[in-house]
Amino acid sequence: MSDTTPASAAPAAPAVRFEDFGLSPDILKALAEQGYVHPTPIQAQAIPVVLQGRDVMGAAQTGTGKTAGFSLPIIQRLLAYASTSVSPARHPVRALILTPTRELADQVADNVKAYSRFTPLRSTVVFGGIDMAPQTAALRAGVEIVIATPGRLLDHVQQKTVNLSQTQILVMDEADRMLDMGFLPDLQRIINLLPKQRQNLMFSATFSPEIKKLAASFQNNPVTIEVARSNATAETVTQTIYKVDESAKLDAVGYIIRERGLKQVIVFSNTKIGASRLARQLEKDGVNASAIHGDKSQSERMAALEAFKQGQIEVLVATDVAARGLDIAELPCVINYDLPYNAEDYVHRIGRTGRAGASGDAISLFCDKDERLLVDIEKLIKKKFERAELAGFTPRTRERHERAERGERSDRGERSERGGRPERSERSRDGGAPVSRREKVDPWFLKPYEPTGVEEESTKPEILPKSNRPKPKVAALLGGMPKR
Repeated sequence: MSDTTPASAAPAAPAVRFEDFGLSPDILKALAEQGYVHPTPIQAQAIPVVLQGRDVMGAAQTGTGKTAGFSLPIIQRLLAYASTSVSPARHPVRALILTPTRELADQVADNVKAYSRFTPLRSTVVFGGIDMAPQTAALRAGVEIVIATPGRLLDHVQQKTVNLSQTQILVMDEADRMLDMGFLPDLQRIINLLPKQRQNLMFSATFSPEIKKLAASFQNNPVTIEVARSNATAETVTQTIYKVDESAKLDAVGYIIRERGLKQVIVFSNTKIGASRLARQLEKDGVNASAIHGDKSQSERMAALEAFKQGQIEVLVATDVAARGLDIAELPCVINYDLPYNAEDYVHRIGRTGRAGASGDAISLFCDKDERLLVDIEKLIKKKFERAELAGFTPRTRERHERAERGERSDRGERSERGGRPERSERSRDGGAPVSRREKVDPWFLKPYEPTGVEEESTKPEILPKSNRPKPKVAALLGGMPKR
């Protein structure tokens, strides 16, 4: 973590430490184990306000520590209700943290568990895509802090496995994304289930007019905290824009990864089909890649993410929904294969790198049809990009065209000497150049038709006279009894 001076409000002293906030020794012990001593700007400003019980709207760049900014004071406030009793009644849900995606919910849950590990407080996470039974068991055992996605939480409400009547604190993390994903009706249903007297916290990297309207509907005189200009990108991230033909984007991504020697990079695609297609192409090019998107099961997404964090996968191709909230320590680079349709998503995407003061690269590819999207991004972040060409890059489609002009055999094979259709080609078994393939023809089919001779009499079946034919037997019921 960093002790950088915040950009607005009362600046924190350079030597401010977590112990200066009056946090419990149990919380400080957990922070010390993770090496956290100095708060980030958003934490330095949010923690004292949340401890006072005030409503908060916190805006900060992605990767600046918003999660600790609200989870640490929540844990501190709930310690007054902590109990070592095994009775579920002594552990009602007192704090609810809502997130838009499963990955973000799981990440927040890990942080809350780490910060509260030396306290009697219990926490659990509930999200869709996995079996409800373990979640149900955890909820019925009693937990003070629930981290959830809206849809799965309402599933548990319907099953009567969770009771929100004693919830004192509501947190909406990345609320703008929840609105983009159509969660507004679910959010309103959840808010109606909560007590009217409660503390409301909203943290996000961006605040759209829709978010401000939602906040005004349930927050009470909130304190607005902004440690940087709204929708700003981190200064530690180097942003580069390359103009590439639409048909050459696949090749360009592989070229950038090879030329820069990238061993850990997230590539963003706007569509699930595009993400899968790009991951397959990178695999064919010898890059260890995997895709995560909404059509993947939760177990598949979590396994791919864990393999990426461990370095077993070099490239993670993701859509915005799957990637929101991913926290990979010291991620060196992100690539926008597609420019996002929503300019605010650009801020979130490049926020995956350059986290907690580290440096990072954000590379974006665009073609002529993306010019409007690029202009929207420039207006949002108030920064003009310099359009550059990708030096030294030659698309494979152009290489094939140049080979054809030199008279070399193209991938589709040459036309035969008779001027017929191009012969089919296949690669040799040793992986060499394509070799021609001619289908074998059985010479029997080329022989002229020869009628067969008259069959011999011995082969003809014997035809008996009608009078000598044996009479068939007839059942008695059909009149086959002999006459008397």
